[in-house]
Amino acid sequence: MKLSSAAQYLLPHRMLSHLAHRLAYSKTPWIKHRFIHTILANFDVNLDEAANPDPDSYESFNAFFTRALKPGARIADSNSQTLILPADGKVSQRGTIKQGRIFQAKGHDYTVAELIGDAELAKVYADGAFMNIYLSPRDYHRVHMPWAGTLSETLHVPGRLFSVSPGTVNDVPRLFARNERLVCHFDTDFGPMCMVMVGAMLVSGVETVWNGVNIPKYAHQPKKLDFHGQNITVARFTEMARFNYGSTVIVLFPEGKVQLHAFAHQAPTVLGRRMGIVNP
Repeated sequence: MKLSSAAQYLLPHRMLSHLAHRLAYSKTPWIKHRFIHTILANFDVNLDEAANPDPDSYESFNAFFTRALKPGARIADSNSQTLILPADGKVSQRGTIKQGRIFQAKGHDYTVAELIGDAELAKVYADGAFMNIYLSPRDYHRVHMPWAGTLSETLHVPGRLFSVSPGTVNDVPRLFARNERLVCHFDTDFGPMCMVMVGAMLVSGVETVWNGVNIPKYAHQPKKLDFHGQNITVARFTEMARFNYGSTVIVLFPEGKVQLHAFAHQAPTVLGRRMGIVNP
């Protein structure tokens, strides 16, 4: 294990994320400008596609980081029967869930039951398919729907806040099942679909379009919210949530319902492009 990964076990994850939250929402000019321009100097951020291309006009670093794109910057695949990629980023992993276990990296895996915090709901994904997409600081940080779905419930699972950078993913066992996360269950016309928003070091929150900020600052117990009967339907390609800093989204599908296209490890993803197809 690399020293940088080992050191994360000793870090005060919640304290650091709480501090990051305060700084990210600060409207003090020198604070927000320092953070925004640090990102611009160190990452290949394309502001030409932003709805607001002026970095100094954002009221806070978080407003800059979760910036909207200008109309037409991303377009959904023209075939309405295809699954679309839910986010810009890179493919951390994708493939088949084998007897309830999801591959993380060489020598590491974790169970669906651990990830979503519900052994009964996990059964439907036991031999299904998954895709894990990592969003770096340079990426557009809003997550959209790969297929239309009606929200049934969410579960906030408290946990650690390890970095989800590729190096740490290779080193820390069961990382995605250990980090704080928001599990979102949807009913679709092909069956259930689950989208898991995984927090990480310095991630100051996850916001959903139906409920605002969904990761409490100091939660200690899982918190389930039931949305059955509320008819909250989110259309294909529509925004469903956003990270207030970079992290990971994992999408789960039941066995035999979809076919994911082949993506190489760390292949770039572009929101709206083809992810796979739904089986007829």
